[in-house]
Amino acid sequence: MTHLWVRAESRENEERVGILPEGVAALIAQGIDVTVEDSPTRVIPSADYDAAGARIAPEGSWGEAPRDAIIFGLKELPDNGTPLRHRHIMFGHAYKGQPAGQKLLARFRDGGGTLYDLEYLEDESGRRVAAFGYWAGYAGAAVSLLAYAAQQAGAPCPPVGTWSSSDAMRRDVKDALNDTTPDALVIGALGRVGTGATDLCEQVGLTVTKWDMAETAHGGPFPEVFDHTLFFNCILARPGTPVFVPADACTRPRNLRIIGDIACDPDSDFSPIKVYDRVTSWDAPVIRACDDPPLDVMAIDNLPSLMPHESSQDFAGQLLPHLKTLDAIDSGVWGRAKSYFDDHIRKVTT
Repeated sequence: MTHLWVRAESRENEERVGILPEGVAALIAQGIDVTVEDSPTRVIPSADYDAAGARIAPEGSWGEAPRDAIIFGLKELPDNGTPLRHRHIMFGHAYKGQPAGQKLLARFRDGGGTLYDLEYLEDESGRRVAAFGYWAGYAGAAVSLLAYAAQQAGAPCPPVGTWSSSDAMRRDVKDALNDTTPDALVIGALGRVGTGATDLCEQVGLTVTKWDMAETAHGGPFPEVFDHTLFFNCILARPGTPVFVPADACTRPRNLRIIGDIACDPDSDFSPIKVYDRVTSWDAPVIRACDDPPLDVMAIDNLPSLMPHESSQDFAGQLLPHLKTLDAIDSGVWGRAKSYFDDHIRKVTT
């Protein structure tokens, strides 16, 4: 029997979950065994999973799960260096040269486990089958606009926390802007992330320039980025991704005041934003990249967690049809994800 073990998230400020209680019930009905770890922070209480028929396990007990269990979570595992012997479904952030990613892959190598990276869960055409992108874009635009409003007032961007809904988030942004309407450029506007960023901006009254592959096909440079007050990077970093903001941006004439790097991969070899080198946090949402005039970068890497309920519902709905195929984990979307893993595990040198 296939056994799916839904682990509690160990990362701070992470309340999301990749499967809802009704999804658990559906998997159990087709013969998949489901264990859900208890979690005091998950947006959906453990009692709801218990009522759906899941076995409830202690928080963080996945390391002692049966060897054949498939461990399912979203964000990174505790960074304790232990070898990983299970099959894991998660966002690994390990295939673009990230130093932490190399350490993660070494743990899989040492333990004999397998990573099915949710970022590389793709259909036959190479399109991702499940993503948090829309809500990442929506929340990323919101936090960037809060940072802009604070910058205009000569204040640091305040810490952020969860919102109960997208409506509440939008109201707070509109109040902070106080009828100011800066212009924005969204690169990747036709994708999930770009659509979310564009929607939030337009809902609070901004004029948005929308670029996608056609506008960036020439490979740069892109002086138009500097003509806008806000720039949102919604392009997934891959080999061949052009540079949108070069390292010398601070020396150039510019209207640009805020970069929302929603794709947020600063330690990737392929990052298109070269004026910063680390993610930001809920407590400190921006990095000051330039002074006189100021340029702040928003690069929170778990943006959908700011709206954990809506984003979990959306993602879980996209992923459930594929979780139902876990009995055939060596084929389809799972087989393709394993091919990515097999290719990269061979290159590990750590």
